[in-house]
Amino acid sequence: MDRVIFFAGLFLAGVVFTVRAQEGNFYYENAVYKEDIKTMLMYREGFELSNPVWEIGEENPLVFKFDDLSGEVKDYSYTVIHCDADWNESFIPQSDYINGFPENPVEDFARSFNTAFNYINYRIYLPNENLGFKLSGNYALVVYENGNKENIVLSRRFHVVEPLVNVEGTVRRATADAFKGENHEVDFTVFHENLNIENPRQEVKVVIMQNNRWDNAIRDLKPLFIRERALIYDYNRENVFVAGNEFRYFDNRTNRMNGENVAATDFHRPYFHKTLVTDDVRANLRFFSYEEMNGKYVVESQDPQVEDYDTECDYTFVHFTLPLESILLGGTVNVFGALNYWNANKSNEMTWNFDTSAYELTMLLKQGYYNYMYVYVPMGAKVADHKNIEGSFWETENDYQIFVYYRELSGRYDRLVGYRQLNSVINRQ
Repeated sequence: MDRVIFFAGLFLAGVVFTVRAQEGNFYYENAVYKEDIKTMLMYREGFELSNPVWEIGEENPLVFKFDDLSGEVKDYSYTVIHCDADWNESFIPQSDYINGFPENPVEDFARSFNTAFNYINYRIYLPNENLGFKLSGNYALVVYENGNKENIVLSRRFHVVEPLVNVEGTVRRATADAFKGENHEVDFTVFHENLNIENPRQEVKVVIMQNNRWDNAIRDLKPLFIRERALIYDYNRENVFVAGNEFRYFDNRTNRMNGENVAATDFHRPYFHKTLVTDDVRANLRFFSYEEMNGKYVVESQDPQVEDYDTECDYTFVHFTLPLESILLGGTVNVFGALNYWNANKSNEMTWNFDTSAYELTMLLKQGYYNYMYVYVPMGAKVADHKNIEGSFWETENDYQIFVYYRELSGRYDRLVGYRQLNSVINRQ
């Protein structure tokens, strides 16, 4: 049987499930492959808005959680796969990068309580007493059912870093478009006092991500200047991102009242429905700064009787509406953000309503506080366009993640030797 790549591009019944071959390699994404799986979250324990990056030797593990809305306890197991800097499987033996057992049952679960939707909440800690990490790098957590590794339920990316280099940098208004002011330029230097690098342009690879998005990530950027124990990435164009706009948001933490940016809360037995305030295209509006979470969300409740957010927060149908003068041909309009793992596919694709001249979408979401934006995805495009509808302003706050990988010329895998997150306001130049 040929090896396959799991790619989140096609949804069947609302579920990502495209499988294709590519040079005999596996490619891992943040994706769910069963429509009952919802609210897949991963972060450092105690820091719910943190990125899933674990430093070797760190005490706090990574926490991974998801819900199964089938309401039935399933026989789930998990494994972890080491990947290269581009998320292809490294193809080194698991015994080389794992301490303990490569395959483990998911035994930490609990049933929902006092909710309209019955679901099972599952939890995995990494590392744990059964599984530890020997090597740094990119990893994919893969959950599968009934001991069958071909019956994949979900996959989730995370990172294990050995901090051998320091990254210092700034985010600035892009040098090349100072008058338009639409883009961010990410300049940084990698200091490697503790790592001997013989050939930086071949042995070092950096990846820059904007708000944890992979579709518009800048990859394989070579150092512009090489100094003693320092690699300088100070470009004018190659390290530029469309800044975009502040994320839209809504408060779905209670059904007792309308939260912020919620126009109506309705109960259609047995479920609640939230209709959000009708949105506007912001591309031609003035920029307005406000606090948000750079595309993320948190599961929370404002109801006093709710004590455990994981099992007592309910699911509601959330209705999005974006009026436009006419339908956008040649592509799709999608609701975009961490709420759908930064994928643009059938699960978050909006439908054009000819009667109201508006794009509409209904999503089933757990109670919480959410960020989102609207993107236009041209047919066949790999990058979601967040400028067409939202506009772009250099004053926008974004987080930029910088990953530094190292593989000596005789090396077998990409080591993750440095990680740094920059903020376009805090680290602004």
